[in-house]
Amino acid sequence: MSILNISSRALLANQAALQTAGNNIANVNTPGYSRQATVFAATPGQFTGGGYIGKGVDLLTIQRNHDEFLTRQSAASASVSAYDQLRALKLGQVQDIFTGGVNGLGSAINDLLNAFSDVANAPSDLTARAIVLTRADEAGGRFKVAADRLEQLRLGTRQELDEQIGSINGLADRIAQVNDQVAAALGSGQPPNDLLDLRDQLIRDLNRYVQTTQVVADDGSVSVFVGSSQPLVLGAEAAQLARVSDPNYPGDPDRDKLAIVRGASSVVIEESILGGGETAALLRFQNTDLAEASNLLGRLAITITDVVNEQHRLGVDLNGNTGNNLFLAPVLTTPLGSPTNTVGATLGLAIDDATQLVPSDYEVRFTAAAAGFVVRQSDGRVTNFGPAAVSPLTIDGLDLNFAGTAAGDRFLVKPFTSAASRVETAFSSPRQLAMANPIEPLVAGTNQGTLGVDSLTVASGFTTPPPGGVSLTFTGPTTYTLAGSTTPAPGPGFTYTPGQPIVIDGWTLDLRGTAVAGDVLTVRAATPGYRDRNAGNADALLALRDLAAFDGAALSDGYAGAMGQIGIRVQSAQYASEISQAIYSNLERDRTAVSGVNLDEEAARLLQYQQAYQSSAKMLQVAQTVFDTLLSTFR
Repeated sequence: MSILNISSRALLANQAALQTAGNNIANVNTPGYSRQATVFAATPGQFTGGGYIGKGVDLLTIQRNHDEFLTRQSAASASVSAYDQLRALKLGQVQDIFTGGVNGLGSAINDLLNAFSDVANAPSDLTARAIVLTRADEAGGRFKVAADRLEQLRLGTRQELDEQIGSINGLADRIAQVNDQVAAALGSGQPPNDLLDLRDQLIRDLNRYVQTTQVVADDGSVSVFVGSSQPLVLGAEAAQLARVSDPNYPGDPDRDKLAIVRGASSVVIEESILGGGETAALLRFQNTDLAEASNLLGRLAITITDVVNEQHRLGVDLNGNTGNNLFLAPVLTTPLGSPTNTVGATLGLAIDDATQLVPSDYEVRFTAAAAGFVVRQSDGRVTNFGPAAVSPLTIDGLDLNFAGTAAGDRFLVKPFTSAASRVETAFSSPRQLAMANPIEPLVAGTNQGTLGVDSLTVASGFTTPPPGGVSLTFTGPTTYTLAGSTTPAPGPGFTYTPGQPIVIDGWTLDLRGTAVAGDVLTVRAATPGYRDRNAGNADALLALRDLAAFDGAALSDGYAGAMGQIGIRVQSAQYASEISQAIYSNLERDRTAVSGVNLDEEAARLLQYQQAYQSSAKMLQVAQTVFDTLLSTFR
């Protein structure tokens, strides 16, 4: 009877081994599956006078080949890799918006600035003037296209966020259900391998969206935390993740946060502690990367339109009218106040110097009615003001006009959010282009020297000459008497250095040749005939190409600078993606070396267990023969 028991035990044990190897082979391509192995132990022998006689084999358990440390490391690295890859992909889409070439925004801006040269060569040519307006319309159209594409990208990112949050909540619910099943199954005394694999795979899937940490409870369930310490799954209960507005500035449509919602309570998770995952990448892309791109585009639009408008207003058009804005005046986004602000507290915004603007958002916090600090969010720079600051407060070319403020008030300043979508020309008639100087030089016909005028330009705030004009009467090659001016005051004894400009009343005069005593030069208000043949303001507008306007770079290089900043960010994200992907691949290889199924090994085991099974069956056959022989003996 003993050999019958031994052979039957062996048969069942090797049958289980065959089934386990077959199950491994069947699941070789199943995501998250961990290779299983049968664990045998010899059945305790029976004592006899001649020693212990073996009683066969017992199947102790089906062991799951699994390394908890490698599994968690792999899941964490996969989360970081997913974060870097998605962010690099999204930044690449932004880079496609800031494209170069003839169809790019930079080309349209330079075409506009260069078009002033045609007017400078032919001031009264309406065709040349019409080309300027066409180029201005093209630049405005490309600004709008770029702004629209950024807006579409923002809306698409928000939609992706909502979809991923739905997936996260579904995975959290599923993990909670599996936790319940695992806790119940562990009561049998044997590990539910397939459930454990399923839960690990669900956690890996969850880490694709948001990086998690896990804590195993005594009952075998796993609690899952996001943002380092916020519980998403506790045992068999799951919380919900939600997209919420910034509680400090709920009116901001471009800045979102994640919150854990459990019943009636909600806890906001700061973006900086989310770690990896595609959802964290989307949040950073929306709140930081897209915001920077919008600010770069918005600053470009505001600076160019404001600088061109300022210079255009200094000229005179073909109708004899002082110039107006060439573009509609740029609109700055109204600052957002915190819901907790003092009733009546306001913060207004205006441009002080468009060439000093920085592509950034700002937060203004008041520690007293007229004191506090401004945080430039692009780099964290803090500027303190007060304790008795006077409104307006000038920061980076912006005027901040505050009133009714008190300690604790705070404002979010996003100056450039919608500027690019509002760039358009203010008029359509070529005659309204103010290309002539408002003043003209007049060299006296009685002059004896070779004195002449190279250029006459005006600057913002210049003073129009009186009816008789401003006269320079030379008393020698390098000295003159001034009459009719305001700044400097009229009088004798002024010195002229050949090759150096003369600045009077806000306009600049460049001379050529040599004066002799008695030579007279007069600057007066422009006459109709002069306006028709002069394009001094067109020359000044053309010269704006070299104006230091974007962090010290020329106005014509502003778009290239924006492209460069986006390109640097893209390269950095791509490099991070390559590094994190390599780390994940190495860790996943280590994990699969422990848990993965090797078909060659399983095929060898199949042969091994097949032979053992056949031998067990043969042994059972022998036992049957012996038993039959024994029975026939007693007949």
